[in-house]
Parts: sequence; C-alpha cells; structure tokens
Amino acid sequence: MRKSSNPLNARELSCLQWASIGKTSWETGMILGITERTVNFHIQNACRKLGVHSRQAAITIALNAGLVPGINASYYLSRVKTHQPALQETRRPSRSQPPRPKRVP
Repeated sequence: MRKSSNPLNARELSCLQWASIGKTSWETGMILGITERTVNFHIQNACRKLGVHSRQAAITIALNAGLVPGINASYYLSRVKTHQPALQETRRPSRSQPPRPKRVP
C-alpha cells in the first residue's frame, strides 16, 4: 500500500490553516460550522499524523511542507495602518529654581 504524500485530510488542513493565522479553536469552529471540540479533535489528529505534540509545531510543519498556504506578509502589511508619531523637539525642561551650589567639605 502506497503512502499518500499528504497524510492530512481536508478538515485537518482547514483547521490548521485557520490556526496558522491566529484563529482560536472557537473562532475556527464558528467559521467552519463545527464545535470547538471538533476543531481540537482535528488539530490533535493532525499533530498525531505529523508526529508532533503541539498545535504550533503542526502548523510549522504544514507551512514548511506547503500543505497550508502561508501568510503573504506584504499583503497584510499593506493593510495595516501604522501610526507615525510627530517629531517633537527634545528640550530640557526649564528649571524654576537655580541649581544648588555644591558643598565643599
């Protein structure tokens, strides 16, 4: 029997894909129309099949193997609004009292 090059089924890949962009199990469940428990079940199956113990490790392997499309950084960065602080002069605050004279022992 020949092993498939992609051991993960469509639902496992879908759950990993949503997890890879930061969705929680609950959010993924709402998107896919399944329960949070079912999402966790599919992610645990993916972990077992990939031989890892954590969600992050499974996502990393899936991304590196090309099983899950990666995040295109330029796409997301083009949509992020950044706040550019206005340049302000850096001035020492004026003292209201003159400096104290140094004590001579």
